[in-house]
Amino acid sequence: MGEKLDGWRLTPSRRRVLSGSAVAALVALTGCGRREETAEPPPEPTGPPKGSLEWAVQGPWRAQDRDRDLWRHPMETLRFFGLQPRMTVIDFWPGSGWYTEILAPYLAEGGGKYIAAGFQTGPGADPAQVALMAAFQERFANDRTLYGEIELSAFGPTSGPVAPAGTADLVLFMRNIHAWMAAGIAEKAFADAWAALRPGGVLGVEQHRLGPDEDQDPAAANGYVQEAFVRQLAAEAGFAFVAASEINANERDTKDHPFGVDTLPPMRLTAPRGSPPDPTFDRTKYDEIGESDRMTLRFRKPE
Repeated sequence: MGEKLDGWRLTPSRRRVLSGSAVAALVALTGCGRREETAEPPPEPTGPPKGSLEWAVQGPWRAQDRDRDLWRHPMETLRFFGLQPRMTVIDFWPGSGWYTEILAPYLAEGGGKYIAAGFQTGPGADPAQVALMAAFQERFANDRTLYGEIELSAFGPTSGPVAPAGTADLVLFMRNIHAWMAAGIAEKAFADAWAALRPGGVLGVEQHRLGPDEDQDPAAANGYVQEAFVRQLAAEAGFAFVAASEINANERDTKDHPFGVDTLPPMRLTAPRGSPPDPTFDRTKYDEIGESDRMTLRFRKPE
């Protein structure tokens, strides 16, 4: 039987006509036909894993807002509240969406739900609030791949339930209690949060903090609220206090600013709200203070 060379049968006659160099060339040629290219390994992923809270906080879509992380500590704050990816989260009055940028992508990627309980609009609504809600909807409706299907709700003086009763895992009150006190709807906010939360659900509060020895203005005109007063509102609604954190504390905040808390960043007022800015106002010491001293509290709806 003749010899074989990669499927070729070398008969005695063929063996005679193939020189040694030709055989070598033939081996090289047939070997090239079998050789598999070695694929380059894929590049190692950089940054936090997609879908993690770190990923949502560090996302490039937050480039214009991330400088405030120094003061707002979103990672630490949301972890303190116990945020998990499959939760249903209701964010009362999300404003322009500073926290929405983090929460909506995180929950969309994890299989959770984000509900924005914005300003109540309709006849007689504040035009500024109506405009802010329109801007919010336009901003977050343009990239559903990133933000998912944000569910819109409303909270205000005559609003109905912000969500079906007992369906939320986490409700967030992020620096809004003073505004609700001014509008006379602070008690309603806590009651509406209670109704929306499932038993065992969490209410997370971040709020500008008044000194414990200072008198509480019922309308909180300067934007500051006593921590004891917030705890009282929560207790009256049925919530159990769980824990407090100093994540968002700022001991440099003297809380005696000419235009209230809005004298400080990020609002940086130089004149009373509604008045033209005062170009002669010296902002130096207020900018050095940074953002306000804030309480960070966690409550629970009992089982």
